[in-house]
Amino acid sequence: MIDEIIEDAEQRMKKSIESMRSEMAKIRTGRASAALIDHLTVDYYGTATPINQVANISVQDARTLAVQPWEKNMVPVVEKAIMEANLGFNPVTAGDIIRIPMPALTEERRREMVKIAAAEGESGKVAVRNIRRDANSDFKELLNDKEITEDDDHRAQDLVQKLTDKFVAEIDAIVAEKETEILTV
Repeated sequence: MIDEIIEDAEQRMKKSIESMRSEMAKIRTGRASAALIDHLTVDYYGTATPINQVANISVQDARTLAVQPWEKNMVPVVEKAIMEANLGFNPVTAGDIIRIPMPALTEERRREMVKIAAAEGESGKVAVRNIRRDANSDFKELLNDKEITEDDDHRAQDLVQKLTDKFVAEIDAIVAEKETEILTV
């Protein structure tokens, strides 16, 4: 019973970390990355479709993304979706390839990005702590139902706390890595 709760908590914490990583990938660092536009959707024959399902997204060089729609008639639609996303990109179309040059980040904008990364990290920590709270309340419920002893409850809470500490440290490492990446000119 206790092992199941701990395992569930660990799985949910891992999912929180993965979710935070994907959010961090969207934060612009000045370097080209396909993750910057992966979340965009385009109107594909009346259906909102993720951009990566209608086009090939590749990194052309350190500061340029190349988007090549699989159908020629999708070029203006994809270009419009990129422009309307308000990401600060100015796509340039050359035939059936859309190039997206990454504008250089100013020092002020880099500082803003660091704050955004820190906020993402904090929301990841909150998610992990909420999972800890849920697990601990499950242990209390088992204790109240007399299914486990107080000693079992304390041991289980200690294990969940160690898991929480491990994942919070991992979040701190991810945020520190992202801050270094953002501040590197």
